[in-house]
Amino acid sequence: MVEKIQKIVEFLRSRKNHKDKPDLDNFIPINELHNKQSYKRISYTSQNLAMSDVLQFPYFYRSVPSELHLCAGILSLLNHFNWSWVGIIAFDDESSVKAVQILKEGIEQNDGCIEFIETFAHVIFLPPDKLNQIKDTIHSSSASLHHHLKSVHFKNILDEEIFFDENGDFSNGYEIINSVYLPNGTRRNEVVGSYNPYALSGQYFTINERAIVWENSFTQVPPQSKCSLSCPPGFRKLARKGKPICCYDCIPCPDGEITSQSDMDNCIKCPEDNWSNQKRDACIPKVITFLSYEEPLGISLTLVSIFFCFIGAFILGIFIKHRHTPIVKANNRILSYILLISLMLCFLCSLLFIGQPVKFTCILRHIAFGITFSISLSSIFAKTITVVIAFQATKPKSKLRNWMGSSLSNSIVLSCSLLQTLLCLVWMCTAPPFPYHNTESEIGAIVIECNEGSIIALYCVLGYLGLLACLSFTVAFLSRNLPDSFNEAKYITFSMVVFCSVWMAFIPTYLSTRGKYMVAVEIFAILASSAGLLGCIFIPKCYMILLRPEKNNKKHLTRHVKT
Repeated sequence: MVEKIQKIVEFLRSRKNHKDKPDLDNFIPINELHNKQSYKRISYTSQNLAMSDVLQFPYFYRSVPSELHLCAGILSLLNHFNWSWVGIIAFDDESSVKAVQILKEGIEQNDGCIEFIETFAHVIFLPPDKLNQIKDTIHSSSASLHHHLKSVHFKNILDEEIFFDENGDFSNGYEIINSVYLPNGTRRNEVVGSYNPYALSGQYFTINERAIVWENSFTQVPPQSKCSLSCPPGFRKLARKGKPICCYDCIPCPDGEITSQSDMDNCIKCPEDNWSNQKRDACIPKVITFLSYEEPLGISLTLVSIFFCFIGAFILGIFIKHRHTPIVKANNRILSYILLISLMLCFLCSLLFIGQPVKFTCILRHIAFGITFSISLSSIFAKTITVVIAFQATKPKSKLRNWMGSSLSNSIVLSCSLLQTLLCLVWMCTAPPFPYHNTESEIGAIVIECNEGSIIALYCVLGYLGLLACLSFTVAFLSRNLPDSFNEAKYITFSMVVFCSVWMAFIPTYLSTRGKYMVAVEIFAILASSAGLLGCIFIPKCYMILLRPEKNNKKHLTRHVKT
């Protein structure tokens, strides 16, 4: 098709320099016939747009439609086949220039582009004697002709309305001709459609595509005439710099945005609770995600929590069974029981972090975490204080003998735990935690998590636990070399190092993760710190009780102290 258009353009250009041009000095342009308002004429060739002006040419009639209708018919044909990359070939007379401008504007309004516009000289000349003959004929017309032409209105054999409109234009349109070149070299013109601006509504443009015979050279029927291929759904158009508007590239929509139709200029962002599908042509509901008991990670953390809880229960059983032995008695049995039970509760409270968060579990998990850990740390702090007081009370005339007994240690545990409980109550009464649908932490998913409510209250609870850990570490570190064979200070010091190391590593890891993995990191920190306390403090004692019973007697303890 492009080659044929180029041949046509070259042929028309060659006519500009044709040697058989008439002598322009002896001819007068026919356009001069239109310069007098008094001329009465019926034209079967003129399509000039200016001739539809009834003020300048009140007595002009024509039996062919104006070029305005020609442009409208061409636009209808282009729209029907979705052709947007167009070349225009026209004559360079005043009428054609106006028609080309109208056609160009119509194509651009329909998002089409003009590849080229070629114009050629086209002037019809008449000799002076022929011109005078036409003028005489026009003057001889009667004034009644204008009146009769205005009232012409009838139906032809095709049942079409025939009349002249208010502008003197005839009520007919255009036929769409399909030129078919036969093998013998002859051409056959077939009518395959029509455009009639005076037809009934919805019937202006008709075409029978089955009757059209396309060139064999076309690889696609009907042929495509576009600068760029259509952008399918899921892509948007990106205009090429320095190119017409219909020349563009197809860019895939980013995540979370779609285009549901072809050739869209912009992608549409999906609602917050939706996400784009893989093809980016539809929004689909986001996947609901949370750390559940059914997934491998949730199952693993649950089993580890239960396992350590059973370990704590087993150690508690050993201490109860051997409660009368020197090792158990020397390290304050009641504090050991409280610490073991609180550590078991710490392991179990991690289970509250697994499963879909609801308002009750969001509140309970933070209360359980804050209070059970405060009981554990306050028990360890009480143990370190008890060791120091017990050693100092052995000195002569020591006033600390009055502080010996379980009342001091119980008071420390109770007061430290009550203070943490008060902080938690203030937190729950002012801005308690609540379930929150996080739509931004993971791509294409809604993460159901617990929002802490008051960040200040959370920091107060965590800061208080850090304070207890620091006090326990300081006292235990200072008393680690006391001469007591059952001195727990060394083990408490090491356990506090493990505890603080776990939570110091937890902070950057927690902040660098998203979604359910943040909850998994928090559970891991709870389990690791609790297991560190359990192992560092109680495993050495269980070893002595179960595997070295000969050292678990008062005689051995007394001999070690005297030395």
